[in-house]
Amino acid sequence: MIVLEQHEKKKIVAAVFDFDGTLSTLRCGWEAVMEPLMLECIFGDGYTEENQREVRDYIKDSTGIQTILQMKWLAERVKQQGKTPLDPWEYKAEYNRRLMINVEKNKADAQAGKADHYIMRGAKKFLAALKERGIRLYAASGTDEEDVIKEAEALGLSCFFEEIAGAKPHSENCSKEATLERLIAKNHSGLLVVGDGPVEIRLGKAVGACTLGICGKEKELCGFDDVKIQRLTKAGAHALVDCFENVDKILTWLEN
Repeated sequence: MIVLEQHEKKKIVAAVFDFDGTLSTLRCGWEAVMEPLMLECIFGDGYTEENQREVRDYIKDSTGIQTILQMKWLAERVKQQGKTPLDPWEYKAEYNRRLMINVEKNKADAQAGKADHYIMRGAKKFLAALKERGIRLYAASGTDEEDVIKEAEALGLSCFFEEIAGAKPHSENCSKEATLERLIAKNHSGLLVVGDGPVEIRLGKAVGACTLGICGKEKELCGFDDVKIQRLTKAGAHALVDCFENVDKILTWLEN
């Protein structure tokens, strides 16, 4: 565990978890689907290393926001190239079509008894420990709500959460922001925000929540990922862990 900054010691009464990459790895590799789609739409076949770097940097910086907002950026970038862009929702539909090929395979694998192969190590134990302490748990995702609920069910994680919030159909409202705002209205103190992306960490810090960054390598389900360390340190996380295996140490940090 890497403690970057001391958080204000408050009794935690509610916790918001990002879903993809924080708890679930069913969508591991989504960047490898989005990058070629964006390059193809913006530059066609003749893209350069600089073009590739631009797209990769955007994807890295936008991790955690709703997909439709990324697709709006794509449409604007296509327009800047002098082309006529598709509607952002059409881009999103094509991205989802490509992405869901592997997600559905992974979900079927999880439902066939291999759910633990797609959950960050120690996550169930940590969620159970928080729930046993009476902490209200919420999951928030930029993924479409219907999909994230199904994926949580496939992994056996639904039972831990009072609410699982995702992107609403044809809506650009950020579900993580909305969920945080609802929680803040109920709990002006004692909020924990856990995630592997800068969006939720920045939102948590902005409202005085305790923030825990998850920096694990998704394919291995643990082990520090240097890119995530840099990303979440910059976002201002109070502490970083690669996964949830050392539950007692995380709880001690939260409570003492």
